[in-house]
Amino acid sequence: MSSVSPDKRRKMESALDQLKKYTVVVADTGDFNAIEEYKPQDATTNPSLILAAAKMPAYQHLLDQAIKYGIAKDGSEEVQVTNTMDKLFVSFGLEILKKIPGRVSTEVDARLSYDKDEMVARALRLIALYEEAGIGKERILIKLSSTWEGIQAGRELEEKHGVHCNMTLLFSFAQAVACAEAKVTLISPFVGRILDWHKENTDRKSYEPHEDPGVVSVTKIYNYYKKYGYSTVVMGASFRNIGEVKALAGCDLLTISPSLLGELTQDHAVVKPALTLQNAKACDVEKVHLDEKDFRWQHNEDRMAVEKLSDGIRKFAADAIKLETMIKEKMLNVKNGQ
Repeated sequence: MSSVSPDKRRKMESALDQLKKYTVVVADTGDFNAIEEYKPQDATTNPSLILAAAKMPAYQHLLDQAIKYGIAKDGSEEVQVTNTMDKLFVSFGLEILKKIPGRVSTEVDARLSYDKDEMVARALRLIALYEEAGIGKERILIKLSSTWEGIQAGRELEEKHGVHCNMTLLFSFAQAVACAEAKVTLISPFVGRILDWHKENTDRKSYEPHEDPGVVSVTKIYNYYKKYGYSTVVMGASFRNIGEVKALAGCDLLTISPSLLGELTQDHAVVKPALTLQNAKACDVEKVHLDEKDFRWQHNEDRMAVEKLSDGIRKFAADAIKLETMIKEKMLNVKNGQ
């Protein structure tokens, strides 16, 4: 065997390799090449990532296939476009699943964020499309906005349909508590967007990783979940720098963009778990129960979370509309035989 000392070997190991020992690493992208390069366990997509990928020449065939499917399904233009969108999201998911051992997250249209029943219906349609393609629901996470309605849709999908959910756009402790009580599979609390808000709305412009407000928020949620034995797992999301990522080493999962995955492979600093079960059990946080009134009040008391949740929904909705516009144009060309 090689005579490399353990210390030296550790120095040779990238931060990404070290991180993978403590945390499941997920790629936050719709770009398959990035997934092949960094070999994550799971992958997440959202309307903004799909929009970016759908503009790349390499993925035009997926867009074309989805449009053919949408037209063949018939119905009004609106129905055809919706069917095309669902098919496109699932097509990206299917391609990603060929490249990862784990699960892919596929998002329900953000414009349904305040309509529980529509979210459930749309989620079941996505699951049906995956099943038609031979992929069982155990490899899919349905992404829903962490509104009260979204969280209740998650509860229903998990309880009644055995569909695993990933609650996204999560910024407040109230959202995290409601998700745990709804027994959803996974939450994606956002780190970087919390930091963005603090930089924009306070005098403070820089933070050390351990005092970064996004890191502090996710640490509190992780500790609360582990202290009280909730089954819901925590996947930190939306990172602005690798300092934030390393400050959450030990979190159940972290979903990281290809550019930051690249930085982590070049970084050889020692990575130690920052979040541990031991610390969580010892932490001083009271157990709370939130019904709808309590949830709405407590979430509303957190100005950052209110602004970031609504802003996130608007941005995802805007990108969904851009994607629809692109689909409508291409659909028209196909129908006109161009």
